[in-house]
Amino acid sequence: MPLAVWVLTLAAFAIGTAEFVIAGILLQVAESLGISDGAAGNLITAYALAIVLGGPVLTIYLARFDRKRVLIGLMVLFTIGNLVSALTQDYTVLLVSRVITGLAQGPFYGIGAVVATRMVSQSMAGRAVGQMFAGLTLANVLGVPAGAFIGNAYGWSATFWVVAALGVVAIAAIAALVPHIASEKVESIAGQLSAFRNPQLWLSLAITMFGWTGFMTFYGYIAPVAQHVVGLTPQGVTGLLAAVGLGLVAGNAIGGRAADANLRKALFGGVLAMIVSLLIVGFSTGHIVTFVIASMVFGVASFANVPPMQMRVMRNAGNAPELAATANISAFNIANALGGIIGGFAVDHASIGASSVPFLAAGVPLIGLVLIAFAERKKKAVLPMAAVQPQASQPV
Repeated sequence: MPLAVWVLTLAAFAIGTAEFVIAGILLQVAESLGISDGAAGNLITAYALAIVLGGPVLTIYLARFDRKRVLIGLMVLFTIGNLVSALTQDYTVLLVSRVITGLAQGPFYGIGAVVATRMVSQSMAGRAVGQMFAGLTLANVLGVPAGAFIGNAYGWSATFWVVAALGVVAIAAIAALVPHIASEKVESIAGQLSAFRNPQLWLSLAITMFGWTGFMTFYGYIAPVAQHVVGLTPQGVTGLLAAVGLGLVAGNAIGGRAADANLRKALFGGVLAMIVSLLIVGFSTGHIVTFVIASMVFGVASFANVPPMQMRVMRNAGNAPELAATANISAFNIANALGGIIGGFAVDHASIGASSVPFLAAGVPLIGLVLIAFAERKKKAVLPMAAVQPQASQPV
């Protein structure tokens, strides 16, 4: 694997850490700024919405330029956003800085994946993309726990300083090691948008949105649940995040193999497993060891959904797989935003409380299960009609 692909892995690691590290320092941010835990959770929602709204638009626009310069520019934007986060003690400015940072994520992942495939032979294209996105998974194993540890030891601003430093390193590495890859002919926007005439694509995006919402509902507020309900110390939360991160790595690998074997079963089984694991987490808050183990299982079950959800979108994307894949990133982040709202509402209302977060998180993915069943039923209904359609040449 070329060294330049590892550079993209580093950048993906920095971006992934910036996205999810807020879960580990949520309470410190809330206390420092004098805001509620739910208001601090809006930092999750703002970041996610920036990806949702900015990702597809920026990706379509930036695809026409030299990819290396685009990647450098996106990492500069990312670094500026984190520097503003590190320097401010104002909630509104912090919220805006999260939006700035989030704008860089979707286009970087979309364009970076194309760059990764251009630096290897066609037979290694899948592995190159997988290598790049390994940075996102590693961010949850190493970056988020490390960021939580730094935030607890030196203040949450220090966490953003470190992430900004990673951004600077990534900029230098891209400039030095990633080759210039010329822009390619851009398909018409109308041609790409025609893929969305397929109802199965919309159903696939809806499955992602509703099926994934449970992840960020719990993960985004794992610190309040762990500290206020379970009784973990801030240092214990760091260990908890590391355990969940290991679960995410295992789940991603399991989900990929399962999707290759049987996509329908992998998708339905993955969402069902997430729901069950969240219920187990909710019932295990009275015992620390059981809670940590259940949370790790939640990590496995959650990320086992990522490959099947992505594959279902790609299989129904027609001639616009890049735009559909970017739209699915938006769907994931709509789910993250919804999760932030649901979890924030719970922790800010004493009548509901942090203890209810895992149970609320298990509720929305039930809609995902219904949508999976409906989509598969519709697909089975269409296939027989398609099979007989060519023979219907004579009037009946």
